[in-house]
Amino acid sequence: MNGPHAVLARQTEALELFGRRVHAIRDDQWGARTPCTDWSVRDLVGHLVSEQAWVPALVRDGATVDSVGDDLEGDLLGSDPVAAWEAVADASRAAFAEPGALDRTVHLSFGDMPADDYCAQLVTDLTVHTWDLSRAIGADEQLPDELLYFAVREVTPHAAELERTGLFAAPEEPPPGADVQTKLLCLVGRRP
Repeated sequence: MNGPHAVLARQTEALELFGRRVHAIRDDQWGARTPCTDWSVRDLVGHLVSEQAWVPALVRDGATVDSVGDDLEGDLLGSDPVAAWEAVADASRAAFAEPGALDRTVHLSFGDMPADDYCAQLVTDLTVHTWDLSRAIGADEQLPDELLYFAVREVTPHAAELERTGLFAAPEEPPPGADVQTKLLCLVGRRP
C-alpha cells in the first residue's frame, strides 16, 4: 500500500503501538531513564504528547508556530499522562484523517512542508520512540515490520543530517545481515 492510505495506516498503527506502551508504564517507571540521553520516561512521553498536540493546529487549522505561540509549551502531561496521550493521539489521528488533510501544507518552525511528509516524520518518530519506551519499561521491543520498513525509508535519506540537529546520536554501522529493526535503530544512533 502506497500513497496517502499508507501513511494514514502507519500513523494509526504507530499511535496505537506507542499508546499500548504508555498504558503499560507502571507508576514507579515514570522517572526511569530511556535510551534518549537526558530523558526520563515522563520526558519521552511528554515529547510525543507535545508533537501530537501540534497536529490539529498545524494540519487542520493551517496555523503557524508563531500564531500558536506558547499555548503548547510546558508540561502537557499534567497529573494523568495516559489521558493526556490518549487525547492528543485521538486529535492527531482525526486531523490527519480529514478529507484533503494530507494535501495541505504545514507551516513549521524551519519552513513549510507537505502535510503527508509531516505525517511520515511523526510516524517515524513514534516508531523509534516506541522502541525507546519499550526498552525503558521492559516491554516487548520488537516493532511491526510495516512500521520498520516505513521508518527506514523515511530516515535513510536524512540519517547524516539527524546528528547535526543535536536530537540524535551519530548513526551506528549495523552489523552484517542486520534485520530491519537493527538497521533503523543504528540509523538513528541507538545501540540495540
